Amino acid sequence: MKIRKVLAILLASLLCGCSGEIITPETTVDGSERVTATAPVLDRTETPSTTTAPAETIPPVMTRGTTVTQAETDYDVIESLLSNMTLDEKIYQMFIVTPEELTGFSGSVTEAGSLTKSALEAVPVGGLIYFAQNLQGWQQTYELLSLSQQYTQDAHNGIGLFLCVDEEGGSVARVSQQLGTYSSYDMEYYGANLDYESVYNLGNTIGSSLKALGFNVNFAPVADVNISPNNELGSRIFSSDPYVVSEMCAQFVTGLEGTGVSSTLKHFPGLGAGSGNTHNSSVVIDRTYSQLCETEFPAFQGGINAGADFVMVGHQITTATLDNLPGDLSPIVVTTWLKNQLGFSGLIVTDSHSMGAITENYTPGEAAVLSIQAGCDIILMPYDLTNAFLGVKSAVEEGEITEKRIDESVRKILTQKYDLGVIAVESDETTTQTETAQ
Repeated sequence: MKIRKVLAILLASLLCGCSGEIITPETTVDGSERVTATAPVLDRTETPSTTTAPAETIPPVMTRGTTVTQAETDYDVIESLLSNMTLDEKIYQMFIVTPEELTGFSGSVTEAGSLTKSALEAVPVGGLIYFAQNLQGWQQTYELLSLSQQYTQDAHNGIGLFLCVDEEGGSVARVSQQLGTYSSYDMEYYGANLDYESVYNLGNTIGSSLKALGFNVNFAPVADVNISPNNELGSRIFSSDPYVVSEMCAQFVTGLEGTGVSSTLKHFPGLGAGSGNTHNSSVVIDRTYSQLCETEFPAFQGGINAGADFVMVGHQITTATLDNLPGDLSPIVVTTWLKNQLGFSGLIVTDSHSMGAITENYTPGEAAVLSIQAGCDIILMPYDLTNAFLGVKSAVEEGEITEKRIDESVRKILTQKYDLGVIAVESDETTTQTETAQ
């Protein structure tokens, strides 16, 4: 099914299936509709922080949102696709990049024209991530995403893209800030008020607006615990209580994924006890294993138990590993702790490999290889895609990484894409039902 048809069906279901005044349809130039979703509101007893929207600009509450039930995965389709992929194609699936890195365009990519089309045909990356500079309006964003998706499916046996954005709400909300889709407080406000219902509604509202535009992966919510007052996240964190964070994440994940958009818990194993900034340089967090078990791990466990599709692993070096490696390059963090101890079986994505904590210490190829060896499935934003790709390919050819290990991650990637409806193959069992939660 073509992506425009899929989106048109989705938009119609949103318009028909939601309760309350939560969407405003507008007609696009191609005859489809787009929707504007509103955000939840709290009973306010205090003034929000200066980084959040003023109270009078926040729309009325959404009581319950749209729930999308995904079809059961057709594993024969997944295995058929995997068996027909070249090693190059499989490795590229393990990268999510910016449209600028993909195309080599020196400015901000705001349309998917011939340059994007040829780049996607030549380089079958697993996904694209968009930032504020890429988003200029509803129609422009819809066309940018839908055409990119269509080009990729047409060129690569129906296998589409993860189309990603950081949309936490509050001060980190690329779509909201650029397109005015909703308004919300920073997460610390919801945590302080223990308002789990509003966080569920926020997740659902964000998901509805993202889905209507064509996004299918959201790098949110933040599952870190506010331990140090000097951490780099500040008001983006729900609480200093790990069990409040746990339940808040569970509610956000449930609300968001109910719309058919994947959630991402971040930044495992936790940035909340840090005092530096991994965007700029290495950060060492002095935490014992017992402390992690008491505080950071329970916070992530709530979102994992709620069914989060992704977990993002950060670049912080946690002393309890004893390996002096950034988290996403550490087998202890990724495999021993996240996979084995917390039981996470979904997709594991690195934090951006364009951040200083990585670029100051590793080449793109070295970082990508170490991430895969640690157990990560996807490398986000390598500083140089070609260098990272060649590093992984060389590691496979030299036996440092087995092709079986690559297949393990790509199988998970294809399965998630199938469940999100971005693999354009015909299957008698492929049905997607949309229903409204009561």
